[in-house]
Amino acid sequence: MTTSTLRVLRPAWGRLSLAVLAGTGAAGAAVALTAVSAWLISRAALHPPILHLMVAIVAVRACGLGRGVLRYLERLIGHDAAFRVLAGVRIALYRRLEVLAPAGLAGFRRADLAQRLAADVDAVLDLVTRVLLPYAVAAATGLASVLVIGALVPVAGLALAVALLVTGVAVPLLQRVAARRADGALAPLRAGLATAVVDLVHGLPDLLAYQRIDVLRDRLADLDARLTSASRRSAATAGLGAAVTTLATGAAVLAGLLAGAAAVRAGDLPGELLALVVLTPLAVFEIAAPLPAAAQRYATARASLCRLAEISAAPEPLRSGPESPATAAARPTGNRVPELRLERVTAAWTPDRVAVRDVDLVLPPGARVALTGPSGAGKSTVAALLVRFLDPVAGRVTLDGVDLRDIPGDRVREVVGYLPEDAYLFDTTIAANLRIGRPAATDAELLDALGQARLRDWAASLPDGLQTLVGEHGMALSGGQRRRLALARLLLTGARVLILDEPGEHLDDATARALIRDLLTAAGDRTVLLITHRTAELAGLREVKLPSAAGQAGRPALRSGR
Repeated sequence: MTTSTLRVLRPAWGRLSLAVLAGTGAAGAAVALTAVSAWLISRAALHPPILHLMVAIVAVRACGLGRGVLRYLERLIGHDAAFRVLAGVRIALYRRLEVLAPAGLAGFRRADLAQRLAADVDAVLDLVTRVLLPYAVAAATGLASVLVIGALVPVAGLALAVALLVTGVAVPLLQRVAARRADGALAPLRAGLATAVVDLVHGLPDLLAYQRIDVLRDRLADLDARLTSASRRSAATAGLGAAVTTLATGAAVLAGLLAGAAAVRAGDLPGELLALVVLTPLAVFEIAAPLPAAAQRYATARASLCRLAEISAAPEPLRSGPESPATAAARPTGNRVPELRLERVTAAWTPDRVAVRDVDLVLPPGARVALTGPSGAGKSTVAALLVRFLDPVAGRVTLDGVDLRDIPGDRVREVVGYLPEDAYLFDTTIAANLRIGRPAATDAELLDALGQARLRDWAASLPDGLQTLVGEHGMALSGGQRRRLALARLLLTGARVLILDEPGEHLDDATARALIRDLLTAAGDRTVLLITHRTAELAGLREVKLPSAAGQAGRPALRSGR
């Protein structure tokens, strides 16, 4: 078991140990039930006094009841431990994503991240309930059974031990050789297929317009064929493992029968114990039979854990550390509007992907600036720099003269608020979406923010008011209402600098102009940086234009006064 696997399971070792004890007790009771029943039937055939059978009769009843109770405890404690491990992994992953997003996740696709958060995290549950527990229980029960059978008939005990080793060790190794890469490839292939499907759905209009849908469809067909092939190889090795397990079971029973019969004939074994020697391996292999499948699941779970480890190992894009007292004192507080500057800034999302180069930009307090430029010029990268989603690789970004790298990111975002183009609305009420900006806000404060965003009358006209559900991704609202609601949420944060990224996107010109006008009015005395590529939205704003990505080799002077 790898170090990463042990680290994942460490918080639940106590409960897992109890689950293993309960599972071993249940498996031991099942084996003992078969063994004692076999002896009882054989002994009863000799018509001994009934008192000679009472202990065995009580043992049969005790084993029958104990098996069910202990099995229930194993499932209860084992799944409790598994879900605790699962919750711990998911929480740790979310915390890591919070640190990495967005710059540290530039090398990951959204659909692939979703697959890691869902299927790969759920693989941890299989690791506990279908790998660790079955192997631990089978090892303890198998060892005890080998010792008992070996004490009665050494050859039969040796045969049982060999058969168990074949089932628990040799068959998994054989499966690993037969499907060296099939099981480990299942998780990446599923992620690749999910990513391709999402790309097809989201990009369908563009793919149809440029007649490129066949390319992605062929890619989907290739991924599906590879996934199907890997699944078939995995199923074939599972079938091979089941066949070898069945042969090993039969061999152990046959060896027990032949060795036991020879021992009875030689007078070394009482005749009524022969059934015990023959039938016990059958009960043991009911417990050991899932081991090949467990080993195969471990290969899949290990690949999923490796994919999760890739997120944990991703380098942090921002320098982190405590804020110094001098920096905290210089950081603006209250309602004071600060000045933001970009000074000869070069930034890159990945080492080989420079987004902006040698950019200067000044945002004085209360400025109204429109940042324009063609797609790919780096407008959204400038926004990411200003809210410290991304740190520059050269130059610096300052807030009232303090380098943003000396201020924790969450402190920067208390002062500089960002409204992205795809601002997310959760499938809950208007009030709950707004309180993401300020959890302690009262209904009156929510209505005031809606009023600033020109939504108060609309909200008041709704039968459920602030408790109205907005639907998945806000689909119950119009495009303009979604953007205004997101603006109201941003205003509740108290940020003194507002960065609005393409707020008029997907709206007609008249609606976009009205929305921009309302946004600027709602901003009050705050600084506003409007990112857009539409000249119809620039009335009353000072335009600062970014050159195209190809034209950033020089140093554009992007300076704006109030």
